[in-house]
Amino acid sequence: MSAAAAPSVRPSGLSRADGARALRALTRSEVRLFLRDPGAAFFALAFPAVLVLGVGFAFPGVRETLTDVPAPWDGLQLIHVFVPIALATAMATPALSTLPVAIATHRERGVLRRLSTTPLRPQAVLVAQVVVALGAFVVASVLALVAAGLAFDAPAPRQVGTALLVLVLGAGAIFGVGLLIAARAPKGTSASGIGMLVYFPMLFFAGMWTPGPVMPEAVRTVSQYTPLGAASQALTTAWFEGGFPALQLLVLVAYVVVLFPLAARLFRWT
Repeated sequence: MSAAAAPSVRPSGLSRADGARALRALTRSEVRLFLRDPGAAFFALAFPAVLVLGVGFAFPGVRETLTDVPAPWDGLQLIHVFVPIALATAMATPALSTLPVAIATHRERGVLRRLSTTPLRPQAVLVAQVVVALGAFVVASVLALVAAGLAFDAPAPRQVGTALLVLVLGAGAIFGVGLLIAARAPKGTSASGIGMLVYFPMLFFAGMWTPGPVMPEAVRTVSQYTPLGAASQALTTAWFEGGFPALQLLVLVAYVVVLFPLAARLFRWT
């Protein structure tokens, strides 16, 4: 079989309505499979909120009001700066763990090959997995924002529209990385290993250990050209500053434009 194509001989195709119903059923099945793994579900859904609460309550000084610092940081708490980082984490966790592992596991177990002999195209598996991962991202983001708001009175973004745009493009960029991993990983274990090798450097550039105001200039310069670093910086600008993160948004668009076609070209069904 071709590495990128399903067999040429197929049963009669589904109608559009039947295909939509089949896709919904497949997505529900994938959601159930996702929730049956409590560890993975907790990691994807709750880790960003746990990160905010853990940093806020475990580390001394992060809830103290910043003084003698330039605007816009004056009057904020250091924990507030972790909100964009938590949202970046909410993007990266399902994109680099849930999505590639699930697709690679389906490849390993022959699910994609078997689907290629049915009227439901194997691409439906990709759509269902992306829907599940995007849903996890949305839930994790909401939980992180609620936790930060209730526990630490974190402020809302100054530029709501820009923040939403960054969330969409940032998710697209980092999901492109996850799909690229999923395109070639032969097994779920290999996809998990590669995903984690990418995940932690991404978090570093997002500011997990060196948040915005204290990030060294050299690291900040490099991080703005990484998908998660650009997303975190752009979210920080939208949340606390008054400018427009044009460079970071262009970087995110470039990742989307390059990674999605590349992942599609390299994808193996078997």
